Amino acid sequence: MPQINRPEILAPEGRQLAPSEPQTRLPGHRTNYGQGLFSDENLDRLSHLLDDCFHIPGTPIRFGLDGIVGFIPGLGDVLGGIASCILLVAGWFRGVPYVTLIRMVANVAIEVAVGAVPILGNLFDIAWKANRRNYALLIRHLEQPHQHTWRDWVFLLLLAAALGVVLLAPLAAIVALLWRLHLTR
Repeated sequence: MPQINRPEILAPEGRQLAPSEPQTRLPGHRTNYGQGLFSDENLDRLSHLLDDCFHIPGTPIRFGLDGIVGFIPGLGDVLGGIASCILLVAGWFRGVPYVTLIRMVANVAIEVAVGAVPILGNLFDIAWKANRRNYALLIRHLEQPHQHTWRDWVFLLLLAAALGVVLLAPLAAIVALLWRLHLTR
C-alpha cells in the first residue's frame, strides 16, 4: 500500500506539540457546522499547501500554491486571496475573537494588495506567508482565549493609520486641487 505524505503539524510561535496532544480543539465553535472540515490538522494542511509545501533544494526557501498561482496575471492573486479566506471563515466558526479576525483579514489583504505588483509582489507573497501567519494566530488565540498581546493592538493601530492615510490622501488631493482652482480665478 502506498504511503500517504502528510504535512508536518507546525505549532505556532515556537511551541512544540506533544505527540499525545490532540490535533483538534473544537470547544470554542460558534456553531457545530464544519467541525471536521475546520480541524487543526485540516487547517494546517491547507496553510502548508498554500504557503510552504515546496522547497527549493539547497536553500531555506519554501513556497506553496499561493506563490505559484500568483504568477497568473490578474487572476492569480484573487484566487490566492479566496483560498486564504477559508482560514478566516474557519477562525470565525471556531470562535476566534474579532480583533484576531481583523488581523487575519489584514494579513490576507496585505498579501493580495502587494502581490498584485508584478514579480516583486509574487516574491513578497512567498516571503509573507499570510496563511501560515493566520494559522498561527488562530491556534494562539484558541489556546489563549481573550488574551490579546500588545502586538495585536499595535498592528491594528498601524493598520488603521495606514488605512486612514490611504483614504484621506485622495480627499486631501481633491481639496487642494479645488482650493488651487478657486485661487486662480
